[in-house]
Amino acid sequence: MENKIVLKEESFNIIGAAMEVHKIVGCGFTEPLYQDALEQELRLREIPFYREKSFSFTYKGIVLSKTFRPDFVCYDNVIVELKTVADFSEEHFAQVYNYLKATEMQLGLLINFGKKSLEYKRVLPNSKWN
Repeated sequence: MENKIVLKEESFNIIGAAMEVHKIVGCGFTEPLYQDALEQELRLREIPFYREKSFSFTYKGIVLSKTFRPDFVCYDNVIVELKTVADFSEEHFAQVYNYLKATEMQLGLLINFGKKSLEYKRVLPNSKWN
């Protein structure tokens, strides 16, 4: 049986853009700087995206006044969350997992610019992070 990777080409393109940012910028800056740099790199590579797109949340049939905003939504189906941390935590995976469940998107990419080498993890809506 073939092991199919969800949105393989799209995730390859996004991760490649993040690697380019990390190569040029390095580690040690705050998350907003990496968001700005990745936004420019996504544009240069003509990867379709929204930055901090606002999503509403429904609780028991009631739309709440507070929204949530992933760092990026690429290709209308990939949630991208950036971090600048020593290591990913369960909370980081839970955040992306919950964003996927709430939006019904197919893939989440958790990207960490906080290390010497870029770190990334794929998160699927039907998987557990721990």
